[in-house]
Amino acid sequence: MARREQVVRMSVEVPLWRALAGYRVLTCGYAILLWVWSYDEYTHPLGAGVFLAVLAVWTLATLPQVRSAASCTKPFLAVDLAVALTGILLTPVFDTHERIVSGGPTLPSIWTAGSVLAFALKGGWRWAAFASTPVAVANLVERGAPARDTLHNVLLVWVASVAIGYVVEVARASERTLARALEIEAATRERERLARDIHDSVLQVLAMVQRRGTAIGGEAAELGRLAGEQEVALRTLVSGGLVPPGRVSEDASEGAVVRVVEEPAAEPAADGPVDLRALLLPHANSRVTVSEPGAPVWLEPAAAAELAAAAGAALDNVRKHVGEDARAWVLVEDEPDAVIVTVRDEGPGIPEGRLAEAEGEGRLGVALSIRGRLRDLGGSAELVSVHGQGTEVELRVPRAARKKRGSVR
Repeated sequence: MARREQVVRMSVEVPLWRALAGYRVLTCGYAILLWVWSYDEYTHPLGAGVFLAVLAVWTLATLPQVRSAASCTKPFLAVDLAVALTGILLTPVFDTHERIVSGGPTLPSIWTAGSVLAFALKGGWRWAAFASTPVAVANLVERGAPARDTLHNVLLVWVASVAIGYVVEVARASERTLARALEIEAATRERERLARDIHDSVLQVLAMVQRRGTAIGGEAAELGRLAGEQEVALRTLVSGGLVPPGRVSEDASEGAVVRVVEEPAAEPAADGPVDLRALLLPHANSRVTVSEPGAPVWLEPAAAAELAAAAGAALDNVRKHVGEDARAWVLVEDEPDAVIVTVRDEGPGIPEGRLAEAEGEGRLGVALSIRGRLRDLGGSAELVSVHGQGTEVELRVPRAARKKRGSVR
């Protein structure tokens, strides 16, 4: 089954950049409406109109530049801020002194805040503070002297841009943390899947070679010893720690990137769900008794395969820890809310603490091949062991993982 690389890109910045683009267009239109409304009050209304026309063309032409942090380059930010400052400083040229002193708007009006906000989204609160400073100076020069309303507007723009810049920095840090967490989760799941497959195949063969080689003796004993060493090494590998920290964000401007190598789900059978009994009955022999309800137990192919594999892993444990000739019983129950498979043996039971000890040694038969499979299905695996009376493993898959086969029931 071929593996597939899936790229997951997360970004909370994209909506902010879209909002900024919309803000620039709306505030440009607002500045033009103010000019139309106060046309007769300007000393040079046509000159003001020319600047606003240039501002409108600049706003529409630069919409692609405010699409993301990558496209919003430093040269663009510098020119954009220069346009805003030019509009502020040209206001006394085209407007009357009385209107300026009385608190009249500058030519770009609140469009200027969009230029400062672009700095905030691009570089965080430090860039926002840097861009707010020349805007504050330009407003004071345009007014001619400090005034309460001017200081109020300047402080409002400064605080808002710095706050938004800080929020953007926090959002980027959160994205990287979340991306790392998702990467660890994906790597852990992949490790568990590989560990289950290895435990059900390679490790079982190595263990068998070790036992048979030791029993035969001679050169076979040396082969068994080598197989035992490889088994220990492989168990250590598959039970190792988390994936080392990697570069989870290739481009912070586009959001955090998580690369997940995943195994595609098995192709479902052409006729839909499968009968679980068909997967469990091959385990029946003179030592293993399989009891089923006498009617089909329908499960989705992936769920049926995992449940049958978990039951097979439980039977492998019986043969390995109780003996090749040990008796085992498999009971299949098809209940309204779940499918239950119980595997019981006649062995001496599991000593208390042995499972935790085995997991620490890298022996993951119960932890991964059984419990891990059921956990991935949303089910559970309960193990009950009584000293001298054997062990019972109950595998439960909830009804949510099932799908009835039409009218066949």
